Amino acid sequence: MKSSEYDAILVVSFGGPESTEEVMPFLENVLRGRNVPRERMLAVAEHYYHFGGKSPINQQVRELIAALESELAQHGPRLPVYWGNRNWNPMLTEALQKMKQDGIRRALAFVTSAYSSYSGCRQYREDIIRAQSEVTGAPEVQKLRAFFNHPGFIEATEDRVRDALHEIPSDSRQNIQIVYVAHSIPISMANTSDYVRQLEEVRKLVSARLAISNDALVYQSRSGAPGQPWLEPDILDYLRDVKARNLGSAVVLAPISFISDHMEVLYDLDIEARQLCSSLSLPMARAKTVGVHPKFVATIRELILERMNAGAERRALGTLGPRPDVCEGNCCPAPQRPARPPVVNERSGTVD
Repeated sequence: MKSSEYDAILVVSFGGPESTEEVMPFLENVLRGRNVPRERMLAVAEHYYHFGGKSPINQQVRELIAALESELAQHGPRLPVYWGNRNWNPMLTEALQKMKQDGIRRALAFVTSAYSSYSGCRQYREDIIRAQSEVTGAPEVQKLRAFFNHPGFIEATEDRVRDALHEIPSDSRQNIQIVYVAHSIPISMANTSDYVRQLEEVRKLVSARLAISNDALVYQSRSGAPGQPWLEPDILDYLRDVKARNLGSAVVLAPISFISDHMEVLYDLDIEARQLCSSLSLPMARAKTVGVHPKFVATIRELILERMNAGAERRALGTLGPRPDVCEGNCCPAPQRPARPPVVNERSGTVD
């Protein structure tokens, strides 16, 4: 496809409340059609209230869009950037309506998820299609590929982890362990995607660049019924193990499955994990997510350019290679769920 056939960029994210008044409407929107007890929803709301009712994710997306607009203005291609969320304002339908009004015909979607899985890729594509069905004459939207092993993402992640390593007190640096943390998903979802392989690739690539062999991959933000298998080990269980087995003199937590320091990072790592490490007398630092790191912003531009120009270099590190532009029809299907009410993750507000 020629570059002239794309005329906009659409940034697609999860969304979140920005005031105490928005918390319950946001949760009701996320949970609409699901049989979740009211008391569970109220318990989740309390964690948002702990931060003044405001999730940081929307502001972080605004900052990313501003950085991307500056990058495109300076280096091209000069395309307008729109923004639509899955679960809260600005919603995808609103973004598509605005794009239609502005005469946008074909857009490239940058989804704020670096990996392949149902919840991290296919579900976003389904949400875009659903929003298009609600906007007569909506523009065509094509999703950019998963970018977990793009050199710019890896280099930005390396820089963030390196900064965190310097935060560890000098007398505890003799055997620091890097604990790469990812959002847990059901085993049934992991088995139908390359999610774990991709996370392991990032772990290997970043640790190799840092010349560190003491590392591990663990998971956070598990939801779901206790009997349903999810990816493990859980971050809190693992930190106890680090202390009990003397696996490291200190830990650096690197939340590699997220691109921004949103609610799950703040609550699960900056509060729960930090409190546990303090009680264990285990020195801890938490690496920032890539956010608006210049190398990551440049990565988004490179992803755009490779789709706009046939034959452009498709950069990737490691052994897995670049993901295809268009997913196969059976890629990352939704997991088969047991017939039971969904369970809310009371730490982060996510739902299984």
